[in-house]
Amino acid sequence: MSDGSAPRPLRSAAGRPAPLSEVQFLTVSEVAARMRVSKMTVYRLVHGGELSAVRVGRSFRVPVHAVDDYLRAGLTDSA
Repeated sequence: MSDGSAPRPLRSAAGRPAPLSEVQFLTVSEVAARMRVSKMTVYRLVHGGELSAVRVGRSFRVPVHAVDDYLRAGLTDSA
């Protein structure tokens, strides 16, 4: 994360750490489509530490909650 804080731990609905079998991951292409941005933008967010991701071989997988958290943090109230 860009504010220097540690990434949010993966949690289950009950608030306990979620087993990895319950965590849903998205590809960079899926994240780009969901956010309606380019894949390069997603790579910049991952490399910049603004979006949490796991490296799998030469590619990345992004937890769904990380995308949701990023988008939620960017929401602004309009008057």
